[in-house]
Amino acid sequence: MALRVSIDEADFKALVQEIEAQEGYKKPIGFGIARVDRGQLNPEKILQANFPVINWNENFGSAAILIAALQESGVVVDFTSSEFVYDVKKKFVKNAMNAFTPYLNLALGDAHKNVQVIKTLDWIAQTEKLKKDYRIVFLFEDDAPLSPEAVYLKLYALSTGKAPIRSLNLTGAFGVLENVAWSLGQPIELEWLRMHEVEMKLLGEFPLIESVDKFPRFLAHIIPADNTRILDASKVRMGAHLHAGTTIMPGASYVNFNAGTTGAVMVEGRISSSVVVGRGSDVGGGASILGVLSGTNGNPVSIGENTLLGANSVTGIPLGNGCIVDAGIAILEGTKIGVSASELTKIIEANPKVKLKKAGKEEMHFFKGLELSGLNGIHFRQNSLNGMIVAVRSKREIKLNSELH
Repeated sequence: MALRVSIDEADFKALVQEIEAQEGYKKPIGFGIARVDRGQLNPEKILQANFPVINWNENFGSAAILIAALQESGVVVDFTSSEFVYDVKKKFVKNAMNAFTPYLNLALGDAHKNVQVIKTLDWIAQTEKLKKDYRIVFLFEDDAPLSPEAVYLKLYALSTGKAPIRSLNLTGAFGVLENVAWSLGQPIELEWLRMHEVEMKLLGEFPLIESVDKFPRFLAHIIPADNTRILDASKVRMGAHLHAGTTIMPGASYVNFNAGTTGAVMVEGRISSSVVVGRGSDVGGGASILGVLSGTNGNPVSIGENTLLGANSVTGIPLGNGCIVDAGIAILEGTKIGVSASELTKIIEANPKVKLKKAGKEEMHFFKGLELSGLNGIHFRQNSLNGMIVAVRSKREIKLNSELH
């Protein structure tokens, strides 16, 4: 179809309906336009994709216009693939500008951000060549990503909270991304560094390498909420989600991709990939929450609200609200945990919907960690006389300092 100039908002909406009515059209689940960093030796390698705006199950009118702008410039958009990625060119930008006419003067601040992207690209196209620095990305299905741009779009969706942690298919992402040296947020091919090592070092021009990884740092792409603190940028990986009020302390803290917090949380320990930590919880210094590849038999761990993980503790099972794991102990799926008859009764009362064997005549009942997973109000401790791991009904209320979060 021919993409005409929109006259007013009603005409724009009619145009969107015409585009979406074309045979085979499919609304994308996510889309955006990114500035990409290409390989210094191999420009066909995409090392990084920076999205100023991402759309996730939203703004389908803008998606329709961008698709039609591609089609009008001679590009065949494949709706049958899980994703479609293409270079942004001047003709495409011009087509999109014409269709977005009713909103050009309104696209400021938080309004019409997709239009702001096109306006900026139009300005760039007029002042310098677009070259091959910009790519448009559409995801039509949440399948395993096929391109670096698709991986980055999904990481953005996770980090911005537009997609919940553990909700997206990232299978094979490591195989899609390039392993590169990161210098002040910019990726550099390792082979290019080796090729130019002699002259750069002799001239004092060798870059400061902050890390070598396939993932960039969270802060290289995401602006956190005003009351979120990250005291060391290296501690949070892109694809993590930090809810407003979360504090990431330096030292032993770390938040991996596809993991994070759902409320204000104090983090001084490790939140592994796939781990979700609830509001008001405290991950103590050096505490470690295991991910799906590190001892949980593939079962992702969620930590409830107002739960405390003591310093240097290890948690490999989901925990409910108001729990405590004492410093220095490990609670894993197979850990044998003793519960006295009186404490078992209290734990059952606090978790009426959970089926646990009721206290019998035995003085001590034993459970595997997996059997106690997800329960509320449990305090895991170690008997200092005999070394036994025990569980009792927690009597403490965990509260974060409101002035700090």
